[in-house]
Amino acid sequence: MTFNLPQYRNEWIPIGGTASRELLAGIVVALALIPEAIGFSVIAGVDPRVGLYASVAIAMTIALIGGRPGMISAATAAVAVVVIPLVRDHGVAYLLAATLLMGLIQIVAGVLRLDLLMQFVSRSVITGFVNALAILIFMAQVPQLTNVGWQTYALVAGGLAIIYGFPRLSRAVPSPLVAIVVLSIVSIAMGLPVSSVADMGTLPEGLPSFTVPTVPLSLETLQIILPYSVTMAAVGLLESLLTAQIVDDMTDTDSDKHRECAGQGGANIVAALFGGMGGCAMIGQSVINVTSGGRGRLSTFVAGAFLLFLLAVLGPFVGRIPMPALVAVMIMVSIGTFSWNSIANLRRHPPTSSIVMLATVVVVVATRDLSQGVLAGVLLSGIFFAGKVRRMVAVEHSVEDGVSIYRVTGQVFFASVDRFAAALGSADDRSCVTIDVSGAHFWDISAVAALDKIVGRMRRDGRHVDIIGYNRASADLIDRFALHDKTGVEIGLTPH
Repeated sequence: MTFNLPQYRNEWIPIGGTASRELLAGIVVALALIPEAIGFSVIAGVDPRVGLYASVAIAMTIALIGGRPGMISAATAAVAVVVIPLVRDHGVAYLLAATLLMGLIQIVAGVLRLDLLMQFVSRSVITGFVNALAILIFMAQVPQLTNVGWQTYALVAGGLAIIYGFPRLSRAVPSPLVAIVVLSIVSIAMGLPVSSVADMGTLPEGLPSFTVPTVPLSLETLQIILPYSVTMAAVGLLESLLTAQIVDDMTDTDSDKHRECAGQGGANIVAALFGGMGGCAMIGQSVINVTSGGRGRLSTFVAGAFLLFLLAVLGPFVGRIPMPALVAVMIMVSIGTFSWNSIANLRRHPPTSSIVMLATVVVVVATRDLSQGVLAGVLLSGIFFAGKVRRMVAVEHSVEDGVSIYRVTGQVFFASVDRFAAALGSADDRSCVTIDVSGAHFWDISAVAALDKIVGRMRRDGRHVDIIGYNRASADLIDRFALHDKTGVEIGLTPH
C-alpha cells in the first residue's frame, strides 16, 4: 500500500466532478443517514446518539483514510444485529470496547491483505448480494407504509414523482434533496398527520465528546468481547468490500481495497472513542451518493460533517422532516440497486450461476444476515466449480505391443479422484502397464493418494507399472507424499 499525494488530492473532487455536486450529494446522504442510524441504534438496544455519533465519526474518518472515494460508511444493521446480546448482557461500555477491538482486527486484516479473498467471490454472488440488499432496503420501508393515512401514500408518491421527474428539468441539484425539501415544506405548512424523523427517537443535542470505554482491562473482558469483535470485523469488511466492488462498477473506476480494510478499522476506532457503535460501508447510501453526483472523498466527508451540523445546530428542524420523504428516497435506492437484468439472465446464464445468485438472495432475505448469504453463495460456487472441473478428467485405454497403456488428461484433485481411480481400475490382466500423465496435472495429496493406491494395487497383483510424462509440479508433489510411486524409485518413472 503506497501513498500518492497527487492522486489523493484528485480523489477529493475527481476529474469531471464539481465541488457543488459533491457538497449537495453529501447533504442528501446526511439526511438519509438520520433515520437509518436511529433505527440501527434501536436494533442494537442503545441510545440513538450511539448510532448517530458513529455515523458522523465513521463517515468523516473513512473519507480521509479509506480506499474507495465516494463510498459511504456509517453505522449499519449488519453490525447492529451482531451486538444485541452483548449490549443486553453487558451494556454500552462493552459495546464500545468491542468496537475498538473490531477496528484493530480490521487493521490487521488490511495488513495481512485479506481483501484478496474477494477474488473468490463470483459475479453471481455479487449480483445476489445486490438484489438481496435491494429487497431488504424495500422491506425496511414497509413499516412506514402500513396502518397509515392516505397522506403518507400521497407524499411518497409525490416524492417519487419529484425524484424521477426533476432531472428532466434540471440536474444542477440532486432530485432526492429537492424531494426532501419540497415534501418537508408541504407537510409542515399543511400540518399533515404523517410520522416525522423525531418519531424515530430523540435526536442528541451538542457535539460528541472523546471517551474511553470504562471496562476492566482483564482477560475476562477480552473473552467477552473477542467473539463479538471478530464477527463484527468480518461482517463489516465483507459488506464494505462488496459495496466497494459495486461502487467500482457504478463509477467505472478502481478502488484500493487494501487501504479500505485498514481505513474501516481506523474509522471504527474513532467511532468507539467518540461514543459510537461499529459500522461499515452502506450500499444504499453509497448508491444515493453516486446517483446524486458524489464521486469523491469530499461528498463522503460532507455527509458526516453535515450530519454533525444537523444534530448540533438544526436538531429541532431535522426532527420535523416527514418520514414519507425519506421513504421515497429509500424506495428509489431499492429500485436503483436491484439488478433488473438479472431476471432476464436467469434463462440466458448457466443454471449453476442462476442457482448461486438465487441462493444468495434467499439466504440473505431469510436470515437478514448478508454474511450468511454471501458465504452460502461462495460455497455453492466452489461446489459447482469443483463439479465442473472434475468432469474434465479423461482416461483413454489402449494396448500396444502387449503393454496396457492408460493416457490420463485433465485435472486430478480431490473432486476428480473417484473418476480417475475408476477409469484405471478397469479389468485388464496384462502384466505390464504404462500410465501416461503428460496431459494431466496432480493438484493435491488426494490426487497423489489415488495414484499411490492404484500403483500399490497393481504391484500387489504382480504387474509392472511405469508412469511417464509427469510435469515438474506433479513430480514434486509425488516425491513428497507418495509411498509407491516416488520419482525414479521402485517403478521407474520417466519425466516429461
